[in-house]
Amino acid sequence: RDQDELEALYGKNHAKELWSIGTAAVELVRELAARPEIRATFHSGILHADHRARFIPHSQAHAEFMQTEYDYEHIRFVDRDEIRDMVGSSAYFGGTLDTRSGHIDPLELALGLARLGKQAGATLHEGSRVLAIEEGAQMAVTTNEARITADHVVLACNGYIGDLHGDVTRRVMPINNYIVATEPLDPETRLSVLRDNIAVADSKFVVNYFRFSDDDRLLFGGTETYGYRFPRDIAAQVRRPMKQIFPQLAETRIDHAWGGTLGITLNRLPHYASNGGRVLSMSGFSGQGVALGTLSGQIAAEAIAGQAERFDVMARLNTPEFPGGKRFQYPLMVLAMLWYGLRDRL
Repeated sequence: RDQDELEALYGKNHAKELWSIGTAAVELVRELAARPEIRATFHSGILHADHRARFIPHSQAHAEFMQTEYDYEHIRFVDRDEIRDMVGSSAYFGGTLDTRSGHIDPLELALGLARLGKQAGATLHEGSRVLAIEEGAQMAVTTNEARITADHVVLACNGYIGDLHGDVTRRVMPINNYIVATEPLDPETRLSVLRDNIAVADSKFVVNYFRFSDDDRLLFGGTETYGYRFPRDIAAQVRRPMKQIFPQLAETRIDHAWGGTLGITLNRLPHYASNGGRVLSMSGFSGQGVALGTLSGQIAAEAIAGQAERFDVMARLNTPEFPGGKRFQYPLMVLAMLWYGLRDRL
């Protein structure tokens, strides 16, 4: 949600608190990337590309609003001529460039966070599936291997929550998104795709997004499925939107293709919830989890230590339940996503 939307929904003061948390999330990732344990580079620059000319006035107004109302000098409007110089595609008509935001290898970031956690004394149990949480005077977490008693439980599951916690499940739904990595591109081909080493996300509801890896592969993300089933041929599915944006890559080899499950909310705002401060849940990042999910760990630690100010700022966001109850929630969500996907083509 843009800041003007947040101001209309929650008032200027709350919106500015949310902006402070959002910028802190980006800065935390930038700072972590400088640690030797995080073997990934933070590259500055995210371009939000308008796939319809009618969106241009909004992008212009948004950049001006952020510059004047939030003193954010890192964002500017990009017109049609400039965006087509930056992105080698006729698909875009303008947009905004944010030079303080950026992109990073998220797997290397996650592995680096694991190294930092282990150094701090954390014990990691990969593949230990949580089956149930018992809340009460004595809390317990049951996994497929053990039963663990705990003073605090943090649900950091996002799209992988399943049926573990009904209140979260009613507000956070799983959507699968897919990425391909091309073969390494020669300098001329790379320049024909992106002039600069920035990340791009477009204005479609089923968003296309792309950037270069550090070994000169184009990473292109797009298409969605719902629930927990993945398509048999991810590469073929993602190649279609990639060819639409970059016809010059029609014959380019795809070396890797994969997918993952993210968590979305009905209003695309994160869902923070607490049960007396003992069970904390942060999820529903709706595609913004690399930065905000990282900061959420810090916010959870603050709340457990008795400093819940930032947690409360996020928890005041109204995250409605998906309609339809347990029986119709999923099919209604699929119908809605198909409708918005159709609107992308209009």
